[in-house]
Amino acid sequence: MLCKAIFNAKHCMILVVPALLVLSSLCLAFGLVLPLVRFEKLYFFNETPSLIDIVVSLWEQGSGGLAVLVALFSIVFPIVKLFGMALEATAPAQASAGKANWLARLLPVLGKWSMMDVMLVALVIVAAKTSGMASAFTQPGLWFYAASAIMTGVLQMKLKPH
Repeated sequence: MLCKAIFNAKHCMILVVPALLVLSSLCLAFGLVLPLVRFEKLYFFNETPSLIDIVVSLWEQGSGGLAVLVALFSIVFPIVKLFGMALEATAPAQASAGKANWLARLLPVLGKWSMMDVMLVALVIVAAKTSGMASAFTQPGLWFYAASAIMTGVLQMKLKPH
């Protein structure tokens, strides 16, 4: 609202898109390295893995296929989506017309997978709590990851007419 009061709508978009790109990238970075969930087992042992820790742990435990899938959907896809949106946001209007075909098809496909990890961690937390084997609590990494997914979704909606 303040942006519209000071500038017209076009100037507001000029400020919003870069801000969302930067904030979404920062939130994704924090979401990848900060703990996603804390598991407490018998009140003596607890674990707080980050998304990268989970991928590395899966790989080291011999679940290479699952590690690759998790890394692809939760690390690679969001990064590629952010780069694609940055390219779409910064490309000149003439240049973006030629790139619009593949970029316009790629970004919505990647966007469909944006919240998959957040939902997966939420299911793990529910399963841990209902099984009685451990208590599970969300950690900042999950919230940063979710914020990044939401901001990239908003950003994708803002860039769609472009």
